[in-house]
Amino acid sequence: QVQPMESGGGLVQPGGSLRVSCVAGGLTYEDYGIAWFRQAPGKEREGVSCINSGGWTYYADSVKGRFIISTDNAKNTVYLQMNSLKPEDTAVYFCARGRQCGSTWALERFYPYWGQGTQVTVSS
Repeated sequence: QVQPMESGGGLVQPGGSLRVSCVAGGLTYEDYGIAWFRQAPGKEREGVSCINSGGWTYYADSVKGRFIISTDNAKNTVYLQMNSLKPEDTAVYFCARGRQCGSTWALERFYPYWGQGTQVTVSS
């Protein structure tokens, strides 16, 4: 499976938690970098987090300490656990796949394959 597919978005209250999932095949036998990006209304798309096949993880400063990225390679799934959610986390969350992610992980050009996005709304 080349194209990632996101799921798990929804409505959550401020301070709550939500886990979004990205199914991306071949995680057990291919090198990868899988990133989460998000886009809020009227704003540019921004990188949220990335994990690569070496187990390295990266986070935007705005989510560090609140979000955790992880994989279940047997299920070909990458998760983004979002805790202590804030209204400013409201966005469409996209999963993106490339050959790797490293220190420049937040550059969109490194990810040829993108999912359609899943809406996360943080509101009371």
